[in-house]
Amino acid sequence: MFVKIFSTACLLAMTAGYAAAESHAPAMEITGDAAKGEKVFRKCMACHAVGADAKNKVGPELNGIVGRAAASVEEFGYSDAFKTKGEEGLIWDPETLAAFLEKPRDYVNGTKMSFAGLRKEDERADVIAYLATFNAEGEGS
Repeated sequence: MFVKIFSTACLLAMTAGYAAAESHAPAMEITGDAAKGEKVFRKCMACHAVGADAKNKVGPELNGIVGRAAASVEEFGYSDAFKTKGEEGLIWDPETLAAFLEKPRDYVNGTKMSFAGLRKEDERADVIAYLATFNAEGEGS
């Protein structure tokens, strides 16, 4: 009986500790200007869409991209390189998006994406801020 109570108490303590650690985890910091990012996103619109009516194009729709797992948009034919990144657990947070957007082909070697990247750090931050305004359903904030 003691072992059962002790085991339960340990499990509860570990769970509470984990929950407390999670609640103090730093939030993903979005530093860019979404209005400026909307203008920068024009460079992306030939292949990607956001918003309520967004559909997959040459690239996947990007609603809810910030915080989403890589290669997770249904009905989109990702390259094997992107599928591998998704299987490895890549999550598109501001840091990973910034690194990818700087040089997509360097970040995901083997991607089909032909875009050379956004060389300016402020443009990357701005487009990430813009993308962050759209939830998975395409509703902007």
